[in-house]
Formats: sequence, C-alpha cells, structure tokens
Amino acid sequence: MDIVLASQSPRRQELLTQMGLFYRVHAVDIDEHMDRLLAPGLLVETISREKAAACAALEGPGPLIIAADTVVAKGHTILGKPHNKEEAANMLRLLSGAVHQVYTGFTVWQGERFVTQSECTRVTFRSLSGEEIQAYVDTGEPMDKAGAYGIQGMGSLLVEGIQGDYFNVMGLPVCALGRVLKEFGINCL
Repeated sequence: MDIVLASQSPRRQELLTQMGLFYRVHAVDIDEHMDRLLAPGLLVETISREKAAACAALEGPGPLIIAADTVVAKGHTILGKPHNKEEAANMLRLLSGAVHQVYTGFTVWQGERFVTQSECTRVTFRSLSGEEIQAYVDTGEPMDKAGAYGIQGMGSLLVEGIQGDYFNVMGLPVCALGRVLKEFGINCL
C-alpha cells in the first residue's frame, strides 16, 4: 500500500519506521493557526485533519495519508513551537516544576474516508534554574519542538515523569495510530 506521511518531522518518520511501515514523505504547507478558543485536543485534531486534506488534494484518492500535529498545554495556555530563543526560555520557565499536557492529533485519510483522533499525555518537569534553561536553549534543541523541549533528546533531563503514551510526547501516539491503521487494513504486528 502507498503510505504518505504529511510531515517533515524526523521524529514522526523515525516512529513510523519503528512501526515497520514503508512510507514516503509529502509535507504540506498549511496555516497552522492556533485558535486559542479551541480545546487543545480539538485544536490538534483540526490541524492534523487540515494537513491530511491538503495532502490528499495533492496526492489524489489512492494513497493512505498520515498527518499529525502536537501542542503543549499548561492550564489555558497552549504552546506550539517557539519562534525565537527568548520565547523558548519563557516556555521552559512556565513548565519548570509543573505538570503540563502534551496533545497530539492525528488523521489517517484514504479516498473519501478519514479517522481523526487525539491523545493526551501528562508530563511533569523538575524545577529548572535560569542557568539550566539558558544552557538547554543554547543547544538549539527547543527551537522546532512544541513546548520548547524534546523528550527524546537533551530535554529528557527536564522530565521528572509522564503519565500516558511516551511516543505521544515525541509527536505521534503509535499505539492509537496502530489501532486506526488496522481499521484501514494495515497490521503493524
């Protein structure tokens, strides 16, 4: 089956490969507007569906398309990717010593049929000093990640614990995705 990942995320590509899937990448450029009135789960579902729809419009009805979007939420504040180092440091200060949620929405789309879902994982950060925040920001790792950290990299030093799907925090809830792919006739196991 022709599987298309509508994302350039190296983490999502790595996770699909670990799932044993053969796929190609066709990233699409959409306006990933942050409608702050939407609940975080609904926001990421909406953006993932828009990505999948844009990719389907370019690819046609044949391939199975996988699209995803991730945000971090602390209370009523939704954090996407930081635009600069100062914004990254501010995000990390907000998350320091606190619990936050990571939401990833994903859409599997083929022809006229699609399924969209989201997962939420609770993440606890340890308390961070200003020097630790600056040292992490200086690595450059926070700059392309929702919430300004990557749990699979140096950001693992910030995380005290998680409740839920670890891979969701990386940007793709593989267990839930595997269940949906099965509905489309793809068995990963």
